[in-house]
Amino acid sequence: MSPAARAVSAVAAAVSRAAAALGAVATALCRCSSPSRWWRATAGLPQPWIDKTAGWLVVALVLLAAPEAQRRFEHIGVDVLTNALRGHAARGARLVSTLSVALVAGILLHAGLETVAFSRMIGVMTEIDGVPVWWIQALLPLGAALLMVVALAQSVVLALGQEPDYLPDGAEELPRDTLARGE
Repeated sequence: MSPAARAVSAVAAAVSRAAAALGAVATALCRCSSPSRWWRATAGLPQPWIDKTAGWLVVALVLLAAPEAQRRFEHIGVDVLTNALRGHAARGARLVSTLSVALVAGILLHAGLETVAFSRMIGVMTEIDGVPVWWIQALLPLGAALLMVVALAQSVVLALGQEPDYLPDGAEELPRDTLARGE
């Protein structure tokens, strides 16, 4: 890999790993919300703020994990065409794919920024006293920006004629009989 491609990949890796670490923290905190179910079931004392917070943590973990999933090419994709292509055609298809992810992330970033600005302007608050809605909504532009950085980095690497890290080669597919049995 060329030095330019390596530098771009390193930035994308650092960004996505940091976001994934925060997503892991959100996952752990979400798992800590389990006592809410116990309070509700055994003591009859529901703690609604815990359920709300758990929902926000799920949003955080999804948006913060998406860049790392993109970087590792572990996201949902239709790769029937790209697996059948070879050489420049395959690289071109992958470039279109990563650019489309970057475009969608850009749209989400723009929409998220508008949503946050509107919520801040009208001062809408959550059901939990003292927590503005825009704090939670800020996860959308943050996750979208991180996803866009990773997708653009992959696009640059592909445009430089290199292969991004974790680019699937089709060898790691599951055997057809395993899929048929639902294992």
